Amino acid sequence: MKITTRDLGEVCKHPYRLSSIDMLRGLAIVLMAIDHSRNFFHANGTLAMLHPTFLLFLTRWITNFCAPVFVLLAGTSAGLMTIRKSPRQLGWLLFTRGLWLIFIECVLISNGWDFSPGGITELGGRYLIVLQVIWALGVSMLVLAGAQFLGKRTCLIIGAIILLGHNMLDPIWPASGPDWIFKASPTIRLWVALHSQMSWQIGSWVYIIFLYPLLPWIGVMLVGFGSSTLFTLPELQRKRFLILIGLGMILAFFVLRCANIYGDPHPAQWGSNLTLNIISFLDVTKYPPSLDFLLITLGPAAIFCAYAENMNGWLKSALVMFGRVPFFFYVLHIYLLHALAVLLGMMQGFTFSQMATSFIFFPKGYGLPLIGVYLVWFLVLLMLYPLCRWFAKVKAHRQDWWLSYL
Repeated sequence: MKITTRDLGEVCKHPYRLSSIDMLRGLAIVLMAIDHSRNFFHANGTLAMLHPTFLLFLTRWITNFCAPVFVLLAGTSAGLMTIRKSPRQLGWLLFTRGLWLIFIECVLISNGWDFSPGGITELGGRYLIVLQVIWALGVSMLVLAGAQFLGKRTCLIIGAIILLGHNMLDPIWPASGPDWIFKASPTIRLWVALHSQMSWQIGSWVYIIFLYPLLPWIGVMLVGFGSSTLFTLPELQRKRFLILIGLGMILAFFVLRCANIYGDPHPAQWGSNLTLNIISFLDVTKYPPSLDFLLITLGPAAIFCAYAENMNGWLKSALVMFGRVPFFFYVLHIYLLHALAVLLGMMQGFTFSQMATSFIFFPKGYGLPLIGVYLVWFLVLLMLYPLCRWFAKVKAHRQDWWLSYL
């Protein structure tokens, strides 16, 4: 399929949006699809990540940019909406959209990951709910729905305090809770999930995994909202600030990572192997996202955003188009990837029931080498392109209230 600027031109124009923001969001959604393709298609993918090759590590590492960019730009977009919405209108939109995202994560997206609406056999027939980035976005929007009444400057200060200080909790709030947590009350478990990954088995019918600890993501959302005034500045001034901020964050990452004193619960390890040293240096903590993690992901993202507005051509148009419909892409690509994984599994001699489960339970011997993962990723982008282009045009030409939730 040939992609032309003319085909996408209509969906790249909107009076309330900046193409640089949408292009950055589009790049993030495209990179995210690489990681999810790896989940569904890489041979022994879960085990391989325990001792990754350098190429596999980089494949995983480049997708680290996705979640921070999504959450930050969601806050930024909400901040830009204050131009045309009152605090009460914006609060209601954020509140209802947050609840909607949480519902979709628990019902529609969780089913896409495992294709087991009746429960997963490997979990004793329990229904598996994995609370990931959509959950983090939803809860962060609920918090922002109230916090935005405090004003952008206050939100920026609170968010920055969270991002700069939450790693102080690492010694007393580790990434996995002690055994007593699993016998604690629901309130205690939710409290622990603010800064730790948690699992929660409710009776014999549901198993919940809190994959994305919430506190740092709330901080990212607040910073995005508070810094949104940056995008109302004249283009040259905005570009200058974004470059300085981005370079400052990257420099801060290298200083903190080399000091190995604060910023990540897992300090870099040094040895005689250069490749392992590089992997250790870059292998920062995502669950919860450490200060180092956010510096080395949001810093380059800020620099990319500074130059994105001056880029042209079909690649920019395509990324902007994907960036206008990220939620639509997200839901569709999970179902498409899993459907293709089922098809590949059956071609490799496995049964439908063996593949209609979470990818962590895929049978031994299934999968593709890393080059096959990239081919699947490219195929998925081609298959979703016409659907996303159609929906982007719908959103560009219609003002129906429900479109703001998609």
